[in-house]
Amino acid sequence: MQIEFKSLKLQNFKSHQDLTVNFGERTVITGDNAKGKSTIPEAITWLLYGTDTLGSKLDPSPITYEADETMVSLLMDIDGTELLLGRELKKGKAKYYINEVPSKATDFNEMLGQYFNKSMFLSLFNPNYFFTLKWTEQREMILQYVSAPSNKEVFKELPEAQAKKLAELLKKHSLDDLEKIHRTNKNKLDKQYIAAQSRTKTLKEQLENNAPKVPLESLQAELSVLTKQRDEIEKVTDVAGDTNSRINIINSKIESLTIQIERGREQHAKVKNTQIEQNCYACGQELTEEAKAEALKSVDANAKAIARNVNPMIKERKALREELATLEYIDVSEQLEKARKLQEQINPIEQEINKYKHFEAMKEQLEEAQQAEKQILVSLNESIFIIDSIKDFRAKEAELQAKKVQDLFETLSINLFEELKNGEIKATFEIEMDGKGYSKLSLSESIRAGLELREVLSQQSNINVPVFVDNAESITKFKEPTGQLIMARVVAEQELKIVGDK
Repeated sequence: MQIEFKSLKLQNFKSHQDLTVNFGERTVITGDNAKGKSTIPEAITWLLYGTDTLGSKLDPSPITYEADETMVSLLMDIDGTELLLGRELKKGKAKYYINEVPSKATDFNEMLGQYFNKSMFLSLFNPNYFFTLKWTEQREMILQYVSAPSNKEVFKELPEAQAKKLAELLKKHSLDDLEKIHRTNKNKLDKQYIAAQSRTKTLKEQLENNAPKVPLESLQAELSVLTKQRDEIEKVTDVAGDTNSRINIINSKIESLTIQIERGREQHAKVKNTQIEQNCYACGQELTEEAKAEALKSVDANAKAIARNVNPMIKERKALREELATLEYIDVSEQLEKARKLQEQINPIEQEINKYKHFEAMKEQLEEAQQAEKQILVSLNESIFIIDSIKDFRAKEAELQAKKVQDLFETLSINLFEELKNGEIKATFEIEMDGKGYSKLSLSESIRAGLELREVLSQQSNINVPVFVDNAESITKFKEPTGQLIMARVVAEQELKIVGDK
């Protein structure tokens, strides 16, 4: 889009009561200080946006005289079509005109927005305006014309292992999500790895401190001899124990039977000695002979019943006494003492052998701990590799994007990123000329820098608007921008003079 200024009319605008400026391809405004040179471009930005050329609010009120109203109109040519815009301020109230037709502010602003936004116009019109923006806005304005490097472009610049790993992972997750996943994983595994190392170290120390000192074969040989001797003694004591136990059981049974037999005999004698009553206990009459015979018969039956119970016990006691006569009590106290002493020798040997079992179990635990430590380390290294790959990806992506941006400029250097102490890449934006940041440039250098940047914005946006260069006397040589050029120069003791080349 080609935009040219044809003419500008100012009525009661700051120091100008009535001024008409006819623009040419190159318009030079000269005069001494305070003659209203800078007021001319300010009238244009006030008309369009109500600001000065740096985007700050502007009061257009007359300075050295009084007037009821202020009027600015600008005739422009936009791609061959003329457009006349006007803004009037009367008693604090603004009025807008499009081709002399009164318009609402919203319609006026909407019409401007169809051609360009405020920041773009001011950046193209005033080379100093761009540098008043926040660095984030500057960065955004430049990057909108440079496509970010594709993943494939970045992968080509990365080592094969990193490119292959990220290409696979990016099928499921974004780069930001991958970084969150593996940073979280790394933090978790860092703690697990420290704990695993500590456990492995502890088990190694325990293994060293509990290592058996006597060879297992020697212990087993000695144990075999001692257990054999003990077992031989236990065979004897076991047999003796059975015999002695049988003797004790028989004696106990004989004693129990004797008591029962004596009790039975006493009962039998008592029954035998029972006196038959001669008279009935109920009526007192003398019993008949028949009744007396029945009573004797009953007593005899009771005595025989008792004898039948006692006789088997007598026979059993006799048999037990006969068996007891065949048994002899064996004294094994000496053998038991020998067995006890042998066991005292066996116990420490078995403890030493058990140490071998415990030692083997600890070795297994150590192997498991070492394997767990190794697995954690593998997973940890995997996350570290991915995090580093992402870091390298972003660094290479930044490098490629910076190169694309840098290719737009001839003399300026553009810093889009900075590397932090931890190696991460942080977005930034700084323009340098000859190794110096914009804030450290001289006036002439800052003008040249602004003109080059303005030219890049114009080419990339395909918008060409007139450019205003203030303090042009401070710059002796520069590459003129495309489109109309408006320059203001200080000439001592000279009134305002405007010359527009056709």
